[in-house]
Amino acid sequence: MISWISGELVELWQTNQKFFALVNCQGLGYEIQILESLFLKLKTNQISNKKITLWIKHIKKEDSDLLFGFSSKKQKNFFIEILSIRGVGSQISMGILNKFSINELIKAIKTQNKKLICSVPGIGQKMSDRLFLELKSKFKSEILLEKEQSKDELEIKDPEINKMMEDLQLTLQSLNYKNKEIKTIMPILIKEVNLPAKKENNLSFENLLKLAMNYLDKNSSNSA
Repeated sequence: MISWISGELVELWQTNQKFFALVNCQGLGYEIQILESLFLKLKTNQISNKKITLWIKHIKKEDSDLLFGFSSKKQKNFFIEILSIRGVGSQISMGILNKFSINELIKAIKTQNKKLICSVPGIGQKMSDRLFLELKSKFKSEILLEKEQSKDELEIKDPEINKMMEDLQLTLQSLNYKNKEIKTIMPILIKEVNLPAKKENNLSFENLLKLAMNYLDKNSSNSA
């Protein structure tokens, strides 16, 4: 069983929607299917004959041995988890990871965004339902952690700053900014006031208002 490989990159090529790297390891050439993002990175940087290391999932079949390579152990483990779901083969698993990052997939599972997963070729409604059900169970801790992080990022524990944010919303409304626009930038501003450096410098209402107006005016000009 091959767990990882380290060697010289000899060649890169694409066959339909599959991406491959040929790696020379101690005189043997290993043909490895890799993710599109890694393929483009290697191709752009033109690092032929340069040493690379890949985490490998080795799939042995009756008529062939398939190697799938990943730049991180986390990607490899995620691939294995998807692959363990009934009815999901190696190419659908690679297709999912080609289209979405791990964080995007966890968010999609958390928000039940089945439409996102169905956009991957080969995944229909039934498979999407099965993927969501099993991945939700497999990545329960990651989903809970993501929820906690989101909650912490948008929570203001200082009552004075909380009052300042309420006054800020009222002031922006009085300046004829739309409620929808104000709500859009509030998470950005909350992250700003939650930064330790901002707290130490006693971020003033005036500075916060100026920052909010800059964001709103920028968004307005971009949509114009």
